[in-house]
Amino acid sequence: MEKLFQGYFYNPTKGNLKIDQVLEELFNYMSEKPEKFYDIIVGCDSSSGEEPHFPVAIVILRKQEGGRFFLKKINYKDRKFYNWKTRVLEEVFLSCKTALFLKENLGKRIQKLPNSCYQFRYIHADVGENGQTKDMIREVVGLIRGNGFEPKIKPEAYAASTVADRFA
Repeated sequence: MEKLFQGYFYNPTKGNLKIDQVLEELFNYMSEKPEKFYDIIVGCDSSSGEEPHFPVAIVILRKQEGGRFFLKKINYKDRKFYNWKTRVLEEVFLSCKTALFLKENLGKRIQKLPNSCYQFRYIHADVGENGQTKDMIREVVGLIRGNGFEPKIKPEAYAASTVADRFA
């Protein structure tokens, strides 16, 4: 199994969970109130430097009732990131891989819920119109759309710029 899905994701309530347990928690959360509307979102941020870590956030929101998040920090011992652009692209790449995994593995389970209403289409990218990342917006948006998801950028990209950023 790929490094991204090995080890543990962290949840403030449940502690450290393997990816199968994260899928189970997401499903159980939706099962509690299947009549509600859910948003499932993925985002990533990174710390600065040549050996950054990449916190990947999985967020599930129950409309008008809050939500939960799961976080996994990815560290590369064998790879250096010499500029911020490669870090940003790695953030988006990790988000896309996580979102595709969730869509395939969680989507099958969710369809079994009666009256379930959810959207799993957004990836939040830590880029925006202000700052140095503005020149990368088209590239990042194209990468996300090319993987079948809709991008959200700052200030709407809270999964990346708020949740994951807290742990960068």
